[in-house]
Amino acid sequence: MENIQAIKPTESELEILQILWQLGKATVRQVNDELSKMKEVGYTTTLKLLQIMHEKNIVSRTEEGRYHLYQALIGEEQTQQLLLGKFVDATFRGSAMKLVMQTLGNQDVSLDELEEIKKLIAEKEKNLGV
Repeated sequence: MENIQAIKPTESELEILQILWQLGKATVRQVNDELSKMKEVGYTTTLKLLQIMHEKNIVSRTEEGRYHLYQALIGEEQTQQLLLGKFVDATFRGSAMKLVMQTLGNQDVSLDELEEIKKLIAEKEKNLGV
């Protein structure tokens, strides 16, 4: 996997990465069909974005007959961690607490989600020896 620190995917590239993380490998047509479910996008735009992403080493490209198959070279969790870290630093001055308080105060949270949050807090406390 490429070092994500050197790469900051654009919003359009993140949309494509979401599709590739879900599908594993995909042709331009498959990626374009999935993108078209979210917004209007032309095939040539999708092709150009994938070509740029290939040049940036965000995706790999292999030939399968007369098609190219694209696959993400950067991991989903790795990308989320980097982008979230940058977002927390820029938006909440590095405070995870401010992010969580803002999120819980402004979003509907299910009981299942609250239980998962409690488990995560308990695990963090255990790791800190609390």
